[in-house]
Amino acid sequence: MRYPYVVLAFLLIGLCRQGNAQTTPYPTIGQIIRLDPRLDKLIPKEATIDVLSSGFVWTEGPVWVKNHPDGNFLLFSDVPQNTIFKWTEKEGVTTFLKPSGYTGTGTYGDEPGSNGLTIDRKGQLIACEHGDRRVTAMPLNGIGGKRTLADNYNGKRFNSPNDVVAHSSGSYYFTDPPYGMPKKEKDPTRETEGFGVYRIGQNGVVTLVVPDLTRPNGIALSPDEKTLYVAQSDPERPVVMAYPVQTDGSVGKGRVVFGADGLKKQNLQGGFDGMKVDRDGNLWVTGPGGVLVLSPTGDFLGHVRIGGATANCAWGDDGTTLYITADMYLCRLKTTAKGW
Repeated sequence: MRYPYVVLAFLLIGLCRQGNAQTTPYPTIGQIIRLDPRLDKLIPKEATIDVLSSGFVWTEGPVWVKNHPDGNFLLFSDVPQNTIFKWTEKEGVTTFLKPSGYTGTGTYGDEPGSNGLTIDRKGQLIACEHGDRRVTAMPLNGIGGKRTLADNYNGKRFNSPNDVVAHSSGSYYFTDPPYGMPKKEKDPTRETEGFGVYRIGQNGVVTLVVPDLTRPNGIALSPDEKTLYVAQSDPERPVVMAYPVQTDGSVGKGRVVFGADGLKKQNLQGGFDGMKVDRDGNLWVTGPGGVLVLSPTGDFLGHVRIGGATANCAWGDDGTTLYITADMYLCRLKTTAKGW
């Protein structure tokens, strides 16, 4: 999701320009707000939020690629630029894929590109594509081309798939709010009435697993894959939900993990966006002003406060580094947590 009304109110001196490698220590941004002693076991006292690159329009969907012939690297989307970028410590930022989400002619709104990205058990890059209104799979070994996993439900095209998570069974779960459509929820080309959470089965069959959220956005699985988490970006009902995953891949009744009351206690306003889960079940949820760190039971442990709209995050390196996409920035936080 993009927050068009938010412009980050901070300027950094010496930020590396988009596409250039950084040889000097990275500039830092924001601060770590510690509200619970448990956060000290997840984020070191000396940790900083490093800005790896800037100058983008709206960064989204980071994912770490490992064991690739070209080495390990980070991929992330710039949705308005219709581009997936690649970042490495040595080379900085380079273009990986363009177009990334809209392959038609002419202009398609202000957010045509890919959004959420993930890597599945086959090592494929799975992408939510706004402009083409689909979820795709692309091999990263250079063999074969991109293919569509799903672009409709019951014959009606999706709105704009936003974020996706891969299950070890070979299925995928993704969210479908209207943010990527040219006129959002009022777009005349809308075919699907609601904004659902969907599952693509191993056989390619698409099912609607959560029909009653107003703006489903970020999505993640617990380490044991028994719980599906969905973050809602609706500022009128900001909520992080948890759904039990059934043996057939469907989900049971959801429960609220964290919501508006928790935000209010911290004087925070707005909706949630992307999220990731660490191996201990803690949730790292992007939203108002940065990344909220929640315990598995929804206790607010602390806030990685970047200072502006923050879209998504992903575990990388050895699993302890959190890469963060925030407005025009690509950031990094080295933790003592462990992603999975």
